[in-house]
Amino acid sequence: MLTVTRRKLMRVGGLAASAAALGAAAGREANADEGTRGNCFHAFAFQWKPGVSEAQKERAAKEIAALQGQVRGLLETHVGPNISPRGKDYTFGGIMRFRDRASLDAYPQHPAHQALLVWLKPLIDAIELDLRA
Repeated sequence: MLTVTRRKLMRVGGLAASAAALGAAAGREANADEGTRGNCFHAFAFQWKPGVSEAQKERAAKEIAALQGQVRGLLETHVGPNISPRGKDYTFGGIMRFRDRASLDAYPQHPAHQALLVWLKPLIDAIELDLRA
């Protein structure tokens, strides 16, 4: 953990030098945590296959949103119809925010996610993206 006191900053010799020292220390700390800490996002979009009912679409939205209370490290879930005119027939989508990379990596194998996929996967063509931001 980065700990810098006012006295340490004064010894460095001025505001610019203090800022440089803080920046360098924070950079070292960030590099040490690369790949393990920080928010990770899972984004997805669906093209519904022909014949999918509105009730099935509503069920998908509800069950995806409900994963937030079941999946460890899943901090936020947003799902709904795609409102973009550039959606290329992807008419539904969502984004999930995970606490860290480990939580994101564990998500695909989670039993609640696997149960959702059993009935949902035959109804969709999907695209997914995972990213750190």
